[in-house]
Amino acid sequence: MKHNPDRIYATPQAQVSDFAFNEDVVKVFPDMIKRSVPGYPTIVENIGVLAARFAQPNTRLYDLGASLGAVTQALRRHVRTDGCRVLAVDNSAAMVERCREYLHAQDSMYQELLPVEVLEADILALEFQPTSLVAMNFTLQFVAREERQPLLARIHQALLPGGALILSEKLRFTDAAEHELLTDLHIDFKRANGYSELEIAQKRSALENVMRPDSLEEHRERLLAAGFSRVVPWFQCLNFASLIALP
Repeated sequence: MKHNPDRIYATPQAQVSDFAFNEDVVKVFPDMIKRSVPGYPTIVENIGVLAARFAQPNTRLYDLGASLGAVTQALRRHVRTDGCRVLAVDNSAAMVERCREYLHAQDSMYQELLPVEVLEADILALEFQPTSLVAMNFTLQFVAREERQPLLARIHQALLPGGALILSEKLRFTDAAEHELLTDLHIDFKRANGYSELEIAQKRSALENVMRPDSLEEHRERLLAAGFSRVVPWFQCLNFASLIALP
């Protein structure tokens, strides 16, 4: 499918609206995420690889905040465990519609893929079924802070022994100098991918009220408080990281 270039913030806006996963973002999302998140393709593909280790027969695999279904596609490429099904959940109608189109295209390219259901829903209201694998790829940072631990506790309750939560997030850093350095390097990354100073500044303004990153220490403490026994960072590139949380 054709991917449009991200030019959402390329012209000056008198009032920058809060970022939303609307139709405009959906149209450019593959380009936006690739140019904005260092290591994104590596994270996505390896979530599929990791999932193949934790997926258990006849269980549901969750992709929470599925957006266009990149993680779901990776799960379907790599998991060969009998009887597994994927539930891809997102609260954006525009994302869900396009996700279904992408997954239909994947069906035509590969055979014997895991069955998948794409659901438009709020993950905070989701009733989790027993699961061996939950993926949250840059999703928790958009959830209100007071809702994060209760959500993780519910995920932990649904996870079967031997399962895993894979959590990818943008990080903030408690050391001011470290935070400034990695923030500046991330801006350099976006410049290198063709974003202008105007685009970078306006995107930052759009996100500041809707995306609130945590530190690695906060993630670890919250996951342990939610009942997880071990938290293992498996990937970091600049201020973006992915963790494996074990029940």
